[in-house]
Amino acid sequence: MTSKPEYLLEVTDLRKHFPLGGGLLGRGKALLLAVDGISFAVRSGETLGIVGESGCGKTTAGKCILRLIEPTAGSVVFEGRDIVHASAKQMREIRRRIQFIFQDPYSSLNPRMSVGQIVGEALTIHGICSGREKQRRVEELIDRVGLASESVHRYPHEFSGGQRQRVGIARALALNPALVICDEPVSALDVSIQSQVLNLMRDIQRELGITYLFISHGLAAVKHISTRVGVMYLGKLVELAPTAELYAHPLHPYTEALLSAIPVPDPDVQRNRIILEGDVPNPVNPPSGCRFHTRCRSAMPVCMKEEPEWRDLGREHRVACHLY
Repeated sequence: MTSKPEYLLEVTDLRKHFPLGGGLLGRGKALLLAVDGISFAVRSGETLGIVGESGCGKTTAGKCILRLIEPTAGSVVFEGRDIVHASAKQMREIRRRIQFIFQDPYSSLNPRMSVGQIVGEALTIHGICSGREKQRRVEELIDRVGLASESVHRYPHEFSGGQRQRVGIARALALNPALVICDEPVSALDVSIQSQVLNLMRDIQRELGITYLFISHGLAAVKHISTRVGVMYLGKLVELAPTAELYAHPLHPYTEALLSAIPVPDPDVQRNRIILEGDVPNPVNPPSGCRFHTRCRSAMPVCMKEEPEWRDLGREHRVACHLY
């Protein structure tokens, strides 16, 4: 009897380089290094948050895992199966087990389809059920995400942003996936609605044992829902740790700067805000050595020459920084 793998998803040295125009017959094209060698693993039933500034490559990484974008290099293993080299037939089966919740609840739903058709479409495509069984399953999903049963006959334009995202969640749950990749699922919503959707996602996880890869630039949302958190900067992972450990004891200077920007709901509390100088470098021509050294207040000469190693400092706390 084979033992169950420790990790549901294992990503190793994942890269996505986008060629830019230029050069004779396409030769000598510049490359945009959107994702440039990231590695992490996700256990079954946990939530791994990936956080970073806009443009750091976190959404591209999520889409590469499901091959919505073809990765340039690296390995993605899901439930022991190699996704990167899977055939079209194999990917069809894998995509029943991995679903995606998109950032924009407005553009991600087909305005010409009713909610019932949107949620039930995957059931038809994969031949799961039809007729009354399909109708029953769709109504169950709609009820599970907190929408009224008559919602199945309505269209996306009749709903608020938070309600539309609930429809997106119901669609993602239709095939009973093991892993759901959540790409900024609450960033387009009002703050009060964000908490409702996050709590809904946590309740669903407890009920169904689903695993989340939660991609966001909202540090408060990531802290609320994540078991562990990875921090990305300019296509690289710079720190990865359990949520409580990362927020209490950040090690990388970039993580420290991000956490110092979280607002505190108390006007009497003084925050030591770390202001990063300059802009994020161009991913077409990133800095040598540590990519953060151009904005780091702790930069040393070695940071400009050598890329820091990915080090495990204990308690599952990993960091790529010459300070350690």
